[in-house]
Formats: sequence, C-alpha cells, structure tokens
Amino acid sequence: MSARSAAVAAADRWVDPDDGIRYPAGEVHAWLPGHNETVCGLSLSRSGLSRFPHVTWADVQPESGRHAEEVQVVCRRCRAAQGARRDERGWTRTNPRP
Repeated sequence: MSARSAAVAAADRWVDPDDGIRYPAGEVHAWLPGHNETVCGLSLSRSGLSRFPHVTWADVQPESGRHAEEVQVVCRRCRAAQGARRDERGWTRTNPRP
C-alpha cells in the first residue's frame, strides 16, 4: 500500500445523522492500515487516536471538504509526508530583503 492511499486517524469523531456513519473530527493524522502508528510517528494507542479505515486522507482535507466538516487541525507532518507541495504555505513574504 502506498503512502498516497492512507486512511485517517483522528482525535475525535462525529456521526452523520443522515446515514449513521462515523467520521473523523478534531485533529486528523494520516494512517496506513496495518500499522500501529501514524505517518508522522505518533502511536495510535498512546495518543488516543481512533482509526477510520473507510475514510481516505484526501477526503479530510479542508480543500476537498467531503468529510472535513468537523476537522479542525490537519497534522502538518502527515500532510507533508502525503505530498503537500512546498508552495502551499499559509504565509506570504511582504517585504523581502535584497
């Protein structure tokens, strides 16, 4: 299984009232099924993270918004490991030095 096809581990969960399926909420991390830690190295049991094998990493990104309604924080290290581009920074340089 490639790192691009990672599932999700999250600190919290919410249940969709329409279909009754649980989805991740709070802080989300990339997780490869069959491993006991996230892509960034956090232990699932020690961190208290819940596994969501039915939710892909792409579905919890705020840009896609498919299952990202209750997601507050996306792990920066997991996002980088999953191929986030360097030019997608949350800041801009306004007065560069010569």
